[in-house]
Amino acid sequence: MAIHYTKLFKLLSEKNISKTELQKRIGMSSTTMAKLSKNENVSIKIIEDICKVLNCQPGDIMEMENRIDNPLLEQLREEKAMKLKGGIYHQTQIKLAYNSNRIEGSKLSEDQTRYIYETNSIVTEKDETASIDDIVETINHFQCFDYMLETADRELSEAIIKEFHRILKSNTSDSRKEWFNVGDYKKKPNMTGNRKTAAPSKVKGEMAKLLIDYSQLQKVTFEDIIEFHYSFEAVHPFQDGNGRVGRMIIFKECLRNGIAPFIIDEEHKLFYYRGLKEFGEERGYLLDTCYSAQDRYKELMSYFT
Repeated sequence: MAIHYTKLFKLLSEKNISKTELQKRIGMSSTTMAKLSKNENVSIKIIEDICKVLNCQPGDIMEMENRIDNPLLEQLREEKAMKLKGGIYHQTQIKLAYNSNRIEGSKLSEDQTRYIYETNSIVTEKDETASIDDIVETINHFQCFDYMLETADRELSEAIIKEFHRILKSNTSDSRKEWFNVGDYKKKPNMTGNRKTAAPSKVKGEMAKLLIDYSQLQKVTFEDIIEFHYSFEAVHPFQDGNGRVGRMIIFKECLRNGIAPFIIDEEHKLFYYRGLKEFGEERGYLLDTCYSAQDRYKELMSYFT
């Protein structure tokens, strides 16, 4: 059984109480708040104090959830815990970070991404420079993948999605911009290509509706996950990093629903972009791209099983 606090963060949102305000009201440390965000154990006194402030019962802020029976998820978690080198967890970390970041403009090569993962350092060719943001976002992506594995069998929530973004964008140059809002929804309008996205004032409502509609599906299919991805990218809830967050959600939801996950590789990004652009009129472009990516990841799964 795994404990998680999705209900707590949903309740805070409903009551318009920020994490910082809750900390101040009960004298909670930032370390304890981080534990709650990561669904780690906290003391009974903390739970009692939160319930007093929010006038609720423990069941209103926390719940236990059974781990799903998913051999791939268990293998990824086991290899992570073992710090196993060369396995499917190792390969997935590198391939997902490289391709997802590269799609968004990172200049790091797959070899450089691998070197960062394996040695926590980077090698460049003579007279070549590497962007600090590219390096930081690569390291952040490794950490985000680990958090995704922790939450893979939990219901997708606003809190999980925002935490993906916080991890991915922490300590980047964007995080030093006051208006950027790391780990929270955008404050300024943005576009994807030449397409308009949800206005900042409407993002919260659009995301709430998207998550409610998704949670009401009786049985989530591969195509449901792709449709969610399209809708998420259409809302574009964050100032930047939406693609990487969206693709991390895809991987998580595939694991949660017993579906083989996949990695959109940089080589096929134009097909992926076209699929997103045309999805409203023709679903086949994006679905075909994702099914092809799934076939490639299945080959990796087959090798390691």
